[in-house]
Amino acid sequence: MVAALGAGAVAAGAMTFGGLSGSAGAAEPNLVRNAGFESGLSGWTCSAGSGTTVSSPVHGGTAALKAAPSGSDNAKCTQTVAVQPDSEYELSAWVQGSYVYLGASGTGTTDVSTWTPGGSGWQQLRTSFTTGPDTTSVTVHTHGWYGQSAYHVDDVSLTGPGGEPDPDPEPPAVPGGLAVGATTSSSVTLSWNAVDGATGYTVYRDGAKALSVQGTSATVTGLAAATSYEFRVSAVNGAGESAKSAPVTATTARAGDGGGPGSGVPEHALTGYWQNFDNGARVQKLREVQDQYDIIAVSFADSTASTGEITFNLDPALGYSSVQEFKDDIAAKQADGKKVIVSVGGEKGNVIVNDSASAARFADSAHRLMEEYGFDGVDIDLEHGINSTWLTQALRSLSAKAGPSMVLTMAPQTIDMQSTSTEYFKLALNVKDILTVVNMQYYNSGSMLGCDNKVYSQGSVDFLTALACIQLEGGLDPSQVGLGTPASTRGAGSGYVDPSVVNDALDCLARGTNCGSFKPARTYPGIRGAMTWSTNWDALNDNRWSDTVGPHVHALP
Repeated sequence: MVAALGAGAVAAGAMTFGGLSGSAGAAEPNLVRNAGFESGLSGWTCSAGSGTTVSSPVHGGTAALKAAPSGSDNAKCTQTVAVQPDSEYELSAWVQGSYVYLGASGTGTTDVSTWTPGGSGWQQLRTSFTTGPDTTSVTVHTHGWYGQSAYHVDDVSLTGPGGEPDPDPEPPAVPGGLAVGATTSSSVTLSWNAVDGATGYTVYRDGAKALSVQGTSATVTGLAAATSYEFRVSAVNGAGESAKSAPVTATTARAGDGGGPGSGVPEHALTGYWQNFDNGARVQKLREVQDQYDIIAVSFADSTASTGEITFNLDPALGYSSVQEFKDDIAAKQADGKKVIVSVGGEKGNVIVNDSASAARFADSAHRLMEEYGFDGVDIDLEHGINSTWLTQALRSLSAKAGPSMVLTMAPQTIDMQSTSTEYFKLALNVKDILTVVNMQYYNSGSMLGCDNKVYSQGSVDFLTALACIQLEGGLDPSQVGLGTPASTRGAGSGYVDPSVVNDALDCLARGTNCGSFKPARTYPGIRGAMTWSTNWDALNDNRWSDTVGPHVHALP
C-alpha cells in the first residue's frame, strides 16, 4: 500500500516503445492469416464492431485495417495463431495513428505488448516472445486507446515454427450458463461459460446487439430503472458467430436503490485502511477508528508456508488484551453499520495465487478468517504482481462460500489500471458482478496517462479525474470506482493532495464542477467515494482527511 515508486521507475515499468524502424527480413513463413487484410477481416475479430478494411491508407497491397476506439472500447482486433511449445517468435506490424499497440497473449511465459504514440506516416512495431512448454496457440492483438481517433494496421507478421492449425475452422459453440449477476437501477451484469475456440462474445439486449467483449462477463449499462430486459449471448471467432444462447431476463432496480455486490455498503462510501502494526502513525484499536469510515480494511493478512494460504496475526503493539477483544471491536463496528474486511497484500505482503491448488487454498483460508473473526469480506492489495486467471477463480470460490453480501474491494497501483489488458484491470472486470469498489492508489506513482492520453503528474485534481476516467470508461460501474489518497504527507512517499483536492475531484466526476484542465465528457453521479491510507495517519493529523472528505462523500448525489 505504501511502496514508493519514482517517476522514472513507473515510466520504465509502464510501457516500452517498440522499434520504430527496421525491415522484416525473416525468411520463415508468416503465421498470421490474412496478414495484409486483403480478404477483409477474415481471420480477425475486432471488439464492439470497431474494425473494417479500407483501400487507403495502406502500407502494402490494396487494403489495411482501420479500427475506431470509443470512450469505452479500445478497438482491439485479435487473431489466434497456432504455434509450437518452447519456441521463439518475432511479431511485427506496420501501424499509423496515435497510441497504437501490438502484442501477443497466451504465450505461456510473458505476454508482450509494444506501442507508439504516433507520428507521420507508417511506423513499424516489433516485439518478440518465447512460448511456454504447453503452449500451442497465441493470440496476436492490436488496439488503440480509449477516445482516440481511428488507427490503421497493415502487414502483420509472426515468424517462427508453425503449429498445427485446425484445417477446417468452424464458428464456436453456443455459450452456456448465461446468468444474471449484480443489477443496479441502470445496469445489469451477466456472466456465462467459456467456449473453446472463441475469441470474443456478443451480448444482445431484447434482440439487438448491446456490446462485444472478450471475457466471459459483461455489464450492460444505460438501462431504465425498474425495467425488465431479455439478454442472450453468442460466441465469435475468425470463422464466424455461433447461434445465440438461451435467454435470461433481468429487472433493474428502482431508482435510488443501491443494488450490487456487498449489500449494506452505502451508495457513497469512505474506505480507510487500519494498521495492524506500529510504524509511527497513531496506534488505534479498531473501536477508535473514526466514524466517517464506512469500510474499514484491516491491514494486513499474512501469508503462510503454503502457497495461496493466508492467516491473521494480531500485533501485540496495539495493546489488545486478547484476540476476543479485537473480535468484539469488529462486531461493535458492524453494529454501527460499518463493514470490516481483511486486506491481503500491502507493500511487504506477497501472497501468490498461480494455480488451481493455490486458488483453493486462498479461498478456503480467507473464508476461515471471515468465519473466525467476523470479517465482512476481503480487500486485494497485492503489489507484487497477480495472475488474473487464478485469482479470479479464488475470489469466485470465496464468494460462493461467503454469499452475495461479501464485500470485495481492491487497491491497485496506478500502473495496474492504465489499460484493460493489465492483470489487475482484467481481474476487476472478471469479478465485476461480485466487486464492491476499486480504490486505486493515486500516489507513489509519478506521471501517468489519463483517458485522454495526455500525461498528468500526481498530486493534482487532473491526475485524480483523468485516471479515474480510464476505469469509468473501461468497463467498471461508477459505483465500483473510488479515489485513494494518503491521509497525510507522511502516509506515502509521494502524491499527497490536500483533502479539498479530493473533494474537487469527486465534484468534477459526479457533478462536472470544480474540474481542473481535464473535464470528463460526462458525469458519474454514482461514483462510490474515496479511500485513504490510513485511519492511523489520519488520526495523527487530527482527522483532517476524514473530517473533510467524509461528509463530502456522503453528500454526493
